Amino acid sequence: MLDRSIGEFSRFLIITLGCLTLGFSTAEWTLALITGLAIYLISVLLQQHRFNRWLANGRRGPAPTAFGIWGDIYDDFYRMQRRHRRERQKLHVMLRRVQDSTSALREGIVALENGDHLAWWNPAAGELLGLQSSDQGQSLVNFVRDPGFVSYMHSEDSNPREPLTLPSPGNEALHLQLEVTRYGKDEALVIVRDITRLHNLEQMRRDFVANVSHELRTPLTVIAGYLETLQSSDMAPPAWRRPLEQMEEQAARMTTLVNDLLLLARLETSERKSGDVSVNVRELMERVAREARSFSGDRHQISVDCKGDCSLRGDASELHSAFANLAQNAVKYSPGQGEIQLCWWLDDRGGHFSVRDQGIGIDPIHIPRLTERFYRVDPGRSRDSGGTGLGLAIVKHVLIRHGAEMSVQSVPAQGSTFTLHFPYGKLEKTPALVQEMAADS
Repeated sequence: MLDRSIGEFSRFLIITLGCLTLGFSTAEWTLALITGLAIYLISVLLQQHRFNRWLANGRRGPAPTAFGIWGDIYDDFYRMQRRHRRERQKLHVMLRRVQDSTSALREGIVALENGDHLAWWNPAAGELLGLQSSDQGQSLVNFVRDPGFVSYMHSEDSNPREPLTLPSPGNEALHLQLEVTRYGKDEALVIVRDITRLHNLEQMRRDFVANVSHELRTPLTVIAGYLETLQSSDMAPPAWRRPLEQMEEQAARMTTLVNDLLLLARLETSERKSGDVSVNVRELMERVAREARSFSGDRHQISVDCKGDCSLRGDASELHSAFANLAQNAVKYSPGQGEIQLCWWLDDRGGHFSVRDQGIGIDPIHIPRLTERFYRVDPGRSRDSGGTGLGLAIVKHVLIRHGAEMSVQSVPAQGSTFTLHFPYGKLEKTPALVQEMAADS
């Protein structure tokens, strides 16, 4: 660039010296200098005019030919234009490849801008969500009006971790799974999957489990009744007492398993929302503690610590099932004379119920899978304790129906703490509670 400037300055000096030489020879050096400068200025203006006209015509074709520094500017600009065209062609080819590859996907892909407005989608998304080309620029919630999806899209969480499952807007026989990933500034990518087959298989599994469990209740009731009759009478020989006791224990265990399966099936197949009954937390905890002491046979020290009188809005039987399962698990996996604490407290996030024990603890590797059906950390010990492997799965579904969550803290050989977190909206707004929450804040 410096060489070009020096070259142009040299041309200017040559023109100036030539005009001065001609002026001195004709005794009109002032007129000659003005004429030379005017010629140089006019040539510069002409080059600029040609350049502006070329730009105004859309820079079609090569840049105009010129001399001096303007020629260098034209050449540089033309080379930059060619490089830009090549890069644009590469981007265009890459974009076409991306569009072709996404068009071949069986999953639907929707690109959103300005929060939730449709920018682009592949054919699979158009078919699954019923989108037309004229829908571009409209809000996605105008087409997917499910209340769960609306709240999912407007969630304060920038990237919700769990995908959402709902019926297809255009065909209720199809079941879709939608997952939103936000990026950039008010932009998002929605992945739409057709999970109808998986949904149907899951529904078949649930129906099978529910039907089998229901059919098993009657024969189990008959078997348990006859066993009880044989044990309470003198009809059975003395040598049969031990076998009858074992048969009764296994029948009771089977009955418990069937009842848990039926409860879990009901929780899974019913609507997500729970009941709206006022449940006194202190009374519920005292009841659960009495049942846990009876289950323990007074071999454990079970205490209740309820900070503040409070009531939860929900289903009383489901909440009792969740609280009781945690308390009985603590009894099962705690040594004799171990201390078990049932606690309740409030803070600005809501209400919290925890069960703390001094039992065998859980290795952190097992914690993510604790709520799976029939998952056992130690299969042998679980069978010895009579557990069904469904307790925490039941707790999980009860919490889902109440909009609550569970956290687990555990150290092997040092005990565990299971905590249920209920949102503030699930607490009954009594004057005492409002005053207590205001004092805490």
